Amino acid sequence: MITVGDRFPAFRITATLSRESGKEFAQLTDQSFPGKWLVLFSWPLDFTFVCPTEIAEFGRRNADFLGRDAQLLGLSLDSEYVHLAWRNQHPDLATLPFPMLADVKRELCTALGILHRDAGIPLRATFVVDPQGLVRFVSVHDLDVGRNVDEVLRTLDALQTGEMCPCNWKKGEKTLEMK
Repeated sequence: MITVGDRFPAFRITATLSRESGKEFAQLTDQSFPGKWLVLFSWPLDFTFVCPTEIAEFGRRNADFLGRDAQLLGLSLDSEYVHLAWRNQHPDLATLPFPMLADVKRELCTALGILHRDAGIPLRATFVVDPQGLVRFVSVHDLDVGRNVDEVLRTLDALQTGEMCPCNWKKGEKTLEMK
């Protein structure tokens, strides 16, 4: 699995962007959002149970990420057509404001090292990547356990200070000083 300090892998993947006719899909790459922080999170499969709770919460919090100059990217092995069908079927996913990447060839998931060794599907991984393409944070959860979007935002805030942040630090609090 790639980790903190590694360069995020190059990718070119079809993404589901919208339910609007003619604007549903686009090709995205690791260079599609220059100068932005990237927050990529993966889920095991569409049309499952824990996944939509996380995806919908990331969607509800999208403005918080944009306000931090960060682009959210969702990722699973399902095709762009399955992503679109899920968005059409699930009311909490209908208006998602971020791309859902369709890694049908497993290339990005393999490069990230996040495929479950037995099931062959992505673990619930989260990567925060700085504007220079370096991984600054990685978190991986078991297939059955959802992640905490507040913690991803807190970590992004801490990374963006460029300073040392103590345990449980929150935006606006003092950072640590070297003495």
